[in-house]
Amino acid sequence: MTERLKRLPTGIEGLDALLKGGLVVGASYIVQGPPGAGKTILANQVACNHVREGGRVLVATLLSESHERLFQYLSTLTFFDPAMVGDSIQFVSAFDVLEQDGLDAVVRLLRQEIARQQASLLVVDGLLNARSRAETSLDTKKFVSELQGHAAFANCTVLLLTSSCLEASSPEHTMVDGVIELGEHLVGSAAVRCVQLRKTRGSGALSGRHEYLIGEAGLQVFPRLESLYSYPSLAGAQLLRRVGTGVADLDRMLGGGLAEASVSLLMGPSGVGKTALGIAFLAASSTVEPGLHFGFYETPERLRLKAAALGYDLSGLERSGALRLCWQPTTEGLLDQVGARLLEQVRASGARRVVIDSLGAFGRLALEPARLNAFFRALSGELRARDITVLLTWEMRDIFGAEITAPAPDLSSIVDNLLLLRFAEYQAQLHRVLSIVKVRDSDHDPALQALDLGSQGITLGRAFDGASGVLSGTAVPQGDP
Repeated sequence: MTERLKRLPTGIEGLDALLKGGLVVGASYIVQGPPGAGKTILANQVACNHVREGGRVLVATLLSESHERLFQYLSTLTFFDPAMVGDSIQFVSAFDVLEQDGLDAVVRLLRQEIARQQASLLVVDGLLNARSRAETSLDTKKFVSELQGHAAFANCTVLLLTSSCLEASSPEHTMVDGVIELGEHLVGSAAVRCVQLRKTRGSGALSGRHEYLIGEAGLQVFPRLESLYSYPSLAGAQLLRRVGTGVADLDRMLGGGLAEASVSLLMGPSGVGKTALGIAFLAASSTVEPGLHFGFYETPERLRLKAAALGYDLSGLERSGALRLCWQPTTEGLLDQVGARLLEQVRASGARRVVIDSLGAFGRLALEPARLNAFFRALSGELRARDITVLLTWEMRDIFGAEITAPAPDLSSIVDNLLLLRFAEYQAQLHRVLSIVKVRDSDHDPALQALDLGSQGITLGRAFDGASGVLSGTAVPQGDP
């Protein structure tokens, strides 16, 4: 029987996910990155959370900066509580001891302070200064080893902070149990912060680079969705059940509705009726099967007005708790941050019907477009696993024309059902056209349908029998030259 390692939660939800639960108790970690990357914020955020969990912390600085300046900066962050300082968090400056008496004296000082404070977490800020005082790499190894030994004896976890991006073969890397690297790079004109776990001895972790932000709450880490949900978190339902679309004619075409826990994509140009079909789908929500609209372009107020024009009362559904409208502007945000917000909204609302309007917004947030396929696959897989029936929209550029561009390569393998909406000119009138291109594991009516939007809702009807070229945008009666 394998024994689970005891963990020290960092209090940074995304970082704990990367670390598979938190830091290993009694282990030592290097936190490295350039100045301004957030190393000190991360360490103090972990320290404050550890105190709230009942732990005690010793923070030792090997820097010449005063603690007063540090406290001024930390006081702007919501996680920091000045009342902890001097009680559960003890700050000690070892700069003068390092300068005058060397590394051995620093080790003795910290050993005494760990015992006096009964610390279960030790933070050493300024490892680069300690390294510069070492005459040889052996001295560096000895310093880290002795510090680790004393801390481990006291069951104390260690964070060593350094602004030097140490190589994997450096003496410090070879001695510690884990390396957390913070960094920043430019993508166009945007500065993107990334965290990477370079080493996690004896413990699983989510590999690769993951984005993070620094705000008033401190660090927020957003694991790559495809790594976090490489396997869905739940098994999902094993029985096939139909879920109504909110449009009776469409349910008839689909043989009773959409399969529960399926993902359907509505593709079409602007104004063709994608949002309207999403509204109808959500209008069928109830307190037993709540709905969620996660949109990027329509504000909740505009969505309510649009729904009212079609005869749907979204406000009443909201008041009853059957529906939640969530608006996500596309001006700023990280791809995985928005994905995490969507899943949190799903969890908080208990949604069983979800409309995401639209996938194109995720594409605009993606700094690495090559990730989109894996991102969508992970997101749709997790929503399916939670028994949620999903309606996605994708806006095509061309209002007319036969060419169809997909939002991501291999998208057909990700979605279960594909519905195409186009505009078509026929007999001197402009029509909205709906066609069912694909329904996974189910029969369906393949006939082209005229989509009508009115104050009484949405209806479908056959209007193109005997015509050809409908999807090209210009329909002509068959047999015409």
